[in-house]
Order: sequence, then structure tokens, then C-alpha cells
Amino acid sequence: MAERTAPPSVDLPALKRRPGRTGAWLSSLAAVSADQERRAVASIEELGYGTLWFGETPTGKEALTHAALLLSASRRLMIATGIASIYGRDATAAAAGASTLSEAWQGRFVLGLGVSHLPLVSGRGHQYGKPVSTMRAYLDAMDATPYDAPVPEPVPRVLAALRPKMLELAATRTQGAHPYFVTPEHTRRARQTLGPDPLLAPEQAVVVDTDPARARATARRYAAPYLSMPNYLNSLRELGFSDFDFESGGSDALIDAVVAWGDPESLGERIREHYRAGADHVAVQPVARTLDQQLEDLRRLAPALVG
Repeated sequence: MAERTAPPSVDLPALKRRPGRTGAWLSSLAAVSADQERRAVASIEELGYGTLWFGETPTGKEALTHAALLLSASRRLMIATGIASIYGRDATAAAAGASTLSEAWQGRFVLGLGVSHLPLVSGRGHQYGKPVSTMRAYLDAMDATPYDAPVPEPVPRVLAALRPKMLELAATRTQGAHPYFVTPEHTRRARQTLGPDPLLAPEQAVVVDTDPARARATARRYAAPYLSMPNYLNSLRELGFSDFDFESGGSDALIDAVVAWGDPESLGERIREHYRAGADHVAVQPVARTLDQQLEDLRRLAPALVG
């Protein structure tokens, strides 16, 4: 277990309590209007989810301004980037932007950072560096950034960490990890690497459908882009999956391990598996074609997930 060198000013026990046990992860927010997002935020807050996570793509909404929109539409939700690419803005802009959001919305913002993926990074004209050393240098630069405006409390940072070295960096230099496209077994291993203190908040994709063929077809459409990314494939290999599992849209074993499907109670049990494996918080991503369907799935799941 690596020794922590992250600034001690973030209260980790409080950070673990604030996001709630269960959050919502919505990829569809990047493609809808601001008015639709505001209505979605109100629904998620009313259902009792503690945190709203959202992603960033090179062709979608910029992460920090997007966070401001979501924070302004909510009253108590934590808003977290899952993740903001370090190639999307330099470290100075990330540090200042995160501090601005935290001060304006009274500490309701969590900055999730990630190295993204080579095709996405090279597509926007950057050279993709070695993930761990590049992230370490970025964190160094963030920590060295002066900021003269008011900040009532430090901004929590988490890393999109999958493999041991990035998880170790998350444990020593940030407040925790937000692994994506993972299984409860990954959560168990991540907790062993992180140690007991840092926040561990994995994403879990779910399909609210009890028909095996239809549910797996939905899950494969969701999984397809991730099964073309080396970062995810290498993580899955460490969990015992092979190239055979990555063929033809993913084996049933792989799909069932990464994307839970079934009725709300069985999906609630998958979330509880992550808790038993060491997760502090689970970001639940309903896999559906539209934002309205995702919100309906979150409504159906709330009795089993939010308490």
C-alpha cells in the first residue's frame, strides 16, 4: 500500500458521506439541451440519488462549463466529472476552474480526472503520453498553480484509475478513484490497492430488462466502443478475460460481468456486490437510447438503490 502524499486538507470521511451511497451516471447529457438537463437534474434529485456523474468527449460539452450548468440546476446534488480529460485543458485551467466551481456551489463539485484514450487524444491534435507519468506531472502542475480568489474548502479530486499503478497514484496524490467499465472483482482489487481511506466510486452499467437476448444485445451496443480501447482491454485481461471474450461484441461471460441486467432487485444486488467488495459509492449508469428512458430506469431502480 502506497504512502499518501495528497494534501490532508480534504476530509476523507466527510467526502465519503457527501456523495451518498448511490449516484447516477448519465452519458446522454452531452447530447441534449440545457433545458432537458435541468429537468433531468430535478428528477434525479427528487429520486434521492446523491451524485450526478457525467463524461466528456472531444465532440461534446466541455466538462467544467457543463458542471456549472448542472450545479446551477440543482440544490443539493454533488456533481462529478467522470471524467474530465487532462488533454482537454491545461493543469492551470483545471485547477482554477475546479476551485471556481467549488466556491460558487459550496463544495458540491468533485473533479474526476483521466488520461482518456489514444484515439480520442490524437484526434484532437495531442500526443498521448505514458498514462501514469503524464497524470503525475499534471497533478504536480495543478498543485503548483496559484489561485488568489476565495476557495472555502479544497476541491476533491479522483482519478479514472483501472490498473494498479494508476490506482496507487490515485491513493497517494488524490482523494480516490472512479473506475469505469469494471466488475465487483475489480472493485475488490482496487480497494486492496487503494487501502482503506480513499474514496472508491466505481461506475456500474445496468440494463433494466429481464429478457436475456434483448438485454445482452443492448449491453453489447453499449460495450462496443470500450472493447476497442486498449486501456479497458488491458484492465479486463487482468481480471482473467482473454481475447476470445473480446470477439463478436463480447462473450456472454464478459458482458454479464461488466453490464448488469435484469429486474430492479437483481440489479440492486449487483450494486451491493460492489459495496461488499469495498466501494464507498456506486455510480449507476442505465443503458438506454434516450435520456427519458434513462430517467425512467433510475425511477424504477430507486427503491432498490436509494435508502
